[in-house]
Amino acid sequence: MLVAPRRHRTAGGPTVGTATTNPPGLDPQRLRAHLDAERPGLVCGDLRATLITGGRSNLTYDVTDGHRHWVVRRPPLGHVLPTAHDMSREHRVVTALAPTPVPVPGTVLYCDDPEVIGASFYVMERVVGTPYREADRLARLGPRRTRNIAHAMIDTLVDLHAVDPAAVGLGDFGRPDGFVERQLRRWARQLDSSRSRELPGIDELHSRLAAALPASPPPTIVHGDYRLDNLLIGAGDGAGPDDRITAVLDWEMSTLGDPFTDLALLIAYSSPAIPPVPGVSDAHTAPGYPGPDEIAERYARCSGRDVSGLDFYVAFAYFKLAVILEGIHYRFARGQTVGDDFDRLGEAVPRLVEAGLRSLGAD
Repeated sequence: MLVAPRRHRTAGGPTVGTATTNPPGLDPQRLRAHLDAERPGLVCGDLRATLITGGRSNLTYDVTDGHRHWVVRRPPLGHVLPTAHDMSREHRVVTALAPTPVPVPGTVLYCDDPEVIGASFYVMERVVGTPYREADRLARLGPRRTRNIAHAMIDTLVDLHAVDPAAVGLGDFGRPDGFVERQLRRWARQLDSSRSRELPGIDELHSRLAAALPASPPPTIVHGDYRLDNLLIGAGDGAGPDDRITAVLDWEMSTLGDPFTDLALLIAYSSPAIPPVPGVSDAHTAPGYPGPDEIAERYARCSGRDVSGLDFYVAFAYFKLAVILEGIHYRFARGQTVGDDFDRLGEAVPRLVEAGLRSLGAD
């Protein structure tokens, strides 16, 4: 998602929240009993668990026996749509990518029995690394290291899009035919469900996109929310900085589809149109971080793909982000959500719409 509370991640894992030894949604004793039955000898002592991300997205826990750490992912508490929080899909894509150049955590097991912890879940190895969400944290590394990290991010996206889905058992992972058209319809419906004010240009942007649907290239595995703070960056071995990608995280939106949707969203996240408010990453403003043209050029050079039609995809990415922010504004205005500076997010929507129209050549 574009917006999240201000938070930090430990080196080696996801966002750290309030530490609890028996967090909601995960019983460590029941988890250990299941692991002992399915992976005998894996666990060497009593398990302690800490909820490290929560909310409406999938819940993530750090689990340790005092010797090793693992990460557990499960759907949110309460009633959820299975297709929106499908643990088997996440586990499947992460497992499938393990032998490829795309860095992912090693998976331990998947469990579809809700009797174990109350929902399906999967366990994976904890990966050491640091995400970068704020520009000031990148600025401490200096422009050269920031550019190296951003280049590694782009190169890893190239590696992902180079994976043959069928070769890793993901040939049936999605419905790539008509992918962009379905995505556009989905986000148009989302906009209609969040309408509460006049938004000049947003219907024009949607109409222009619908009239200019491109012929997609051969489908690839797409991440769906590829950006810097969904990556872990290595810290090196003490002899110097590493700055390589140690893991790509948050695969809940992955599928088979048009690779340019990933690239365009990454470019949109790097745009001045993204609002400078708490909860929205400003990493792209750090000195040394490449601009949209450099991102596109490096991707094209490393992948060999023709990006001459990228303007449509970037416009679509702006439309998607505008709809996301408008939805947050809609809920905030009705008292249905609370967050720092959520009142300011609505101000960014017209800027995103204007950026989308400019991408399509509108005056």
